[in-house]
Amino acid sequence: MHKHVEWDTPGTQSVQSHYANDPNDYGEPHQGSIVSGRYRGANVRVRVEAYRDATSIGEVVALIDGNSGERLKQLGDLSLGDIVRLPDDKRAFESSQAGGDED
Repeated sequence: MHKHVEWDTPGTQSVQSHYANDPNDYGEPHQGSIVSGRYRGANVRVRVEAYRDATSIGEVVALIDGNSGERLKQLGDLSLGDIVRLPDDKRAFESSQAGGDED
C-alpha cells in the first residue's frame, strides 16, 4: 500500500510544463527510473517501480532539504523507504542546494 502525500506544486520547476514547451519528447518513467517531486520544500527522489495513468509509483530513496542540501531520513509523515504515488503534474526539477552532494 502506498502512503498518501500532498506534494508541493512545482511551479516554475515543473517537469511537465518544461517538456510541454520543448520540441524534444521525453519518455515516460520506467521501472528503475528516479523521478523527483517536492514535499514541504524538500526534494524527494522516488525510484519508480510502476507507471500507470501518468503517475509514478515507487520507493522514496532520498529526502533532501531544499535549503541546506542535508539528507534526511524523515520529513513530517514521509520517510525513506515509503511507497508513494507521484503524479506527472507534481514532478519537479530539483532545486540546487548549498553544499548538496550527488549520488
